[in-house]
Amino acid sequence: MADAPPEPPDNTAVRVALWRARHLEVDAAPPVLADDIGLRLVDPEPGWRERGDMHPQGTAGFRASIVARARFIEDLVAERVDAGVGQYLLLGAGLDTFAERRADLGSRLRIFEVERPGTQAWKRHRLIELGYGVPAWLRLVPVDFEAGEDWWEKLRANGFDADRPAVAASAGVSMYLTREATAATLGRLAGLAAGSTVVMTFLLPAELVDEADRVGLEMSQRGAQAAGTPFLSFYAPGDMLDLARSAGFAEVRHVSGKSLGDRYFADRADGLRPSSGEDLLVART
Repeated sequence: MADAPPEPPDNTAVRVALWRARHLEVDAAPPVLADDIGLRLVDPEPGWRERGDMHPQGTAGFRASIVARARFIEDLVAERVDAGVGQYLLLGAGLDTFAERRADLGSRLRIFEVERPGTQAWKRHRLIELGYGVPAWLRLVPVDFEAGEDWWEKLRANGFDADRPAVAASAGVSMYLTREATAATLGRLAGLAAGSTVVMTFLLPAELVDEADRVGLEMSQRGAQAAGTPFLSFYAPGDMLDLARSAGFAEVRHVSGKSLGDRYFADRADGLRPSSGEDLLVART
């Protein structure tokens, strides 16, 4: 008898994958990001499109934010690859599909996805089951954070070269970590080789979120709490920049979610725009 498939990933990773697919289905062309591989991986139950969190209008701003941050990170990776960077690290990779979709860049990189063992095993199982396999340029790095495993040591053991520059991305993670844990992560990333770039998303405090988006933020907080993964940390942009400077980065800058709206969603026929509430840190060593 064949082994049973591993347990599926958490609801947050699944929702992100489905929102990216919904962008292709319900938003006007051209898409900001074309990704339906996550939908194939998840293979949700019939009727998933009728779920409240998949409503075309009701969740449009959240969907656009997820798509915008992914597109920004991928553009940044492409830029750094053209500059000669050969490593890409995803911390809290979830169901990211960059390695499968962007063979044009993947073939010039070594990609490291750090995630919990159960999610990694499930993703590997589904990639093989669907015929994608695990690309030669991808390293799935399972880390049992609950057991105190050191993600940096696991990364090195899987072939990451600390003496070569890299791009490191952490998207949709910092809100689940304490300030101390995020500071420790930034401190480790600040030790990457010169010429490395780090991008990290963070949630804004409610008073810095547009009033129209505060109800959605509160709903997200309640949902995260109910799921057992509460939001622990919010940062004003200057606070996050100070945290990165204290970690040792040579250069830091703030990228607002609103600026991504201007960059990727201008003049769209459907008027789609990202909701406010999530901004990005970009730091260089």
